[in-house]
Amino acid sequence: MSTAAERIGRNLAAIGARIAAAAVRAGRDPAGVELLVVTKTVDAETTAALLDCGITAIGENRVQDALAKAEALGDVAGRFRWHLLGHLQTNKAKKALGLFGAMHSLDSVRLAEALEKELSRAASSSLATRDPQPARAFPVFVEVNTSGDASKTGASKAEVRAIFEKLKSCPHLQPAGLMTMGPLDGGPEAARPCFRQLREMLGALRAEGLAPEGCTGLSMGMTGDFEVAVEEGATIVRIGTAVFA
Repeated sequence: MSTAAERIGRNLAAIGARIAAAAVRAGRDPAGVELLVVTKTVDAETTAALLDCGITAIGENRVQDALAKAEALGDVAGRFRWHLLGHLQTNKAKKALGLFGAMHSLDSVRLAEALEKELSRAASSSLATRDPQPARAFPVFVEVNTSGDASKTGASKAEVRAIFEKLKSCPHLQPAGLMTMGPLDGGPEAARPCFRQLREMLGALRAEGLAPEGCTGLSMGMTGDFEVAVEEGATIVRIGTAVFA
């Protein structure tokens, strides 16, 4: 194991212990929280070291950066499951779908339509070539701007409802849950209302039948506030800085 992998391994162990402690405080099973390692700030060599630590789920913010990293990784890239975390322009939907296996930043009806169009086209192509591996539905988390910060991406409460209505007519998209980011200032506790709001919003969407039964994911919490996110119900925490420090 490389020196980088050893350091990352120690950090992952510490993060895992903190996730477990936060889950216990909330009366939750720690196994219900998945760690998604955010690799946007590290190079391909460091990213590859994650495999020695048993990590295969990674998150990237920008399509072009992720594609460049995947090229640098070569065959190793296929051993990771890539999650898109950042805002996606509709004209980059095809490129994104060529690499990413899930998306945490669906923030508009227009983007849902663009993704569905590309996935439908790919499915039709598979049928035409009699591909024995039919395309699976693409998991998407709807990003919500819970802090009200105009500088942040994410849908408003009204837009979230419209997106879920649209997803009902998008058979190639699988609603996986909701995603949000806490405020940059104020410390971990400042994020708690945002995370609680996201959990309550998902509960309401499910109760109204807008979110399907399997739509249970809450992607929330980063290095500075993931313990509060776990206490408020996070099923996925997105951590980069603390992993590579």
